[in-house]
Amino acid sequence: MPIKRPSSTLLVMIGIAAIAPAAFAHATDAARSFAWNADPWIIASLTAAALLYACGIRRLWRNAHRGAGISRRQAGYFAAGLAMLAVALLSPVDTLGTQLFSMHMVQHELLMLAAAPLLVLGNPLAVFVWAFPPAARKRIAHLANARAVQQPWRALTQPLAAWSLHAFALWAWHFPRLFQAGLADGAVHAVQHASFLIPALLFWSALTGLQSRLRHGAAVLYLLSSAIHTGVLGALLTFSPHAWYPAYSGGTEVWGLTLLEDQQLGGLIMWVPAGFVFVFAGLMAAAKAIGPDNHDTPQAATGLGRQP
Repeated sequence: MPIKRPSSTLLVMIGIAAIAPAAFAHATDAARSFAWNADPWIIASLTAAALLYACGIRRLWRNAHRGAGISRRQAGYFAAGLAMLAVALLSPVDTLGTQLFSMHMVQHELLMLAAAPLLVLGNPLAVFVWAFPPAARKRIAHLANARAVQQPWRALTQPLAAWSLHAFALWAWHFPRLFQAGLADGAVHAVQHASFLIPALLFWSALTGLQSRLRHGAAVLYLLSSAIHTGVLGALLTFSPHAWYPAYSGGTEVWGLTLLEDQQLGGLIMWVPAGFVFVFAGLMAAAKAIGPDNHDTPQAATGLGRQP
C-alpha cells in the first residue's frame, strides 16, 4: 500500500503536542514571575501601620479645635507611602526582582525615593502617638522626651548623619558579595530592605524638618550631592564591561536580556529616574531658600513636647 502523506491538520496537531510542554512551562514561569508576595510579616506590619494611623488621625481631627492639625493632604501622603511599600514588597515587583537586577533596582527606588518621602510627609510619629488613649500617650511622651531617646534621635536626624547613613547603605549593599547574599538568603534580603528604608526615612525626615533659609540652602547641597553619588554608582553599573552579579545568570535570558544588559538597565534606572527625584527635590528646596518665609505651616500637636 502506498504511504499516505500526513494531512496538514495532523501536522498541526503533532506540532502542538511537541511545543505544548514548553509553552506550559513558560506559562507557569510567567505566572510565578507575576505572583504576589504573601509574606505575613510584611502584610501584618503594613496593616498595623494603617490601623494606627487611622485611629490617630481620627482622634487628631476630633481634637482639631485644640490645635491638633494634620491635613488631609498629609494623610493622603501617608496612604500613598503605604501603597508604595505594598507595591515594592508585595507586588510582582518583588518576585521579578529575584530574576532581574533591573527590577530589583526598581524595588529599591520605590522604597527610598517614593515610599520613604511620602511616609515622612504624612508625619506618622505624631499620628501614631494619638492612636493611644491619654494615659498611654503620657507614658509615651515621658519615654520619648527622655535624654536616652532624644539624643540618639537628634544625632540620627542631623542632615549630615542622615545623608551619610543613606549613602553608606546604598554603596555597601551594592558590593557583589553583599548583594548576592541578599538574593541567596531571605533573612539577609529583609535586612537589606530595612537598611535601605530606615536610612531613607531618616534622610527625608532630616531634610523636610529644615526651616531656616540657611538650612534650606544646606538641603540643596545634600540633595544634589545625593544625586551625584547615586548617579556615579548608576554609571559604574551601566558602563561596566563585566556583570557584577552572576547570581542572576539564567534568569535574565527568559526576558530576552543578557546578564550585562540587565545590569546596564538597572544602572540606568538608578542613574536617571533616581537622579531626577533628587534634582527636583533640590530645586524645590532652592525655591524655598530664596523665596519668602512661610510661617503658617500647621504643626500637629503630639503631646510629646518637642516632636521627635
